[in-house]
Amino acid sequence: MVDLAVAGEVAAALPAALWRRFGVEVRRMAKAAARHEGLADVEVAVRLTTDDEIHALNRSYRKKDRPTDVLAFAQREGPGGALHPELLGDVIISVPTAKRQAGARKWRGPEGLYRELLFLASHGLCHLLGYDHRDDAEEAEMNARMAQLRAEAQRRGRIRAA
Repeated sequence: MVDLAVAGEVAAALPAALWRRFGVEVRRMAKAAARHEGLADVEVAVRLTTDDEIHALNRSYRKKDRPTDVLAFAQREGPGGALHPELLGDVIISVPTAKRQAGARKWRGPEGLYRELLFLASHGLCHLLGYDHRDDAEEAEMNARMAQLRAEAQRRGRIRAA
């Protein structure tokens, strides 16, 4: 199950049809991850928000006084994390930062922003699944898993493990 919330201040960043598609594809990524983990389903909350909100979270939880693109708060970490393996946690994405990053990649317009948001959602989901990018080997492994999740999200038909 994916609980998707879009802050009112950023809702106009994409047309309604792209927000719906985003929800469908994030749910497909979560379901593909669940199947890969041998679970019937997983629970993930995804919030798309402003730079101000993510800045406050980044300052409070990571002691970094600046906005960031994506934060992931994993439920599997710490004591009791293994009690409910289906509870993955929360992914918070800054839409304004995503928009700037999409522009830097030369990904233009609503489709470019959509592509960046899906990339960040896969990044956050991988962090919830325990992946990290502290060195080149970890980064390569995480990037490969992110690509598998996005490919499965955009594929049609029954959802397969990814």
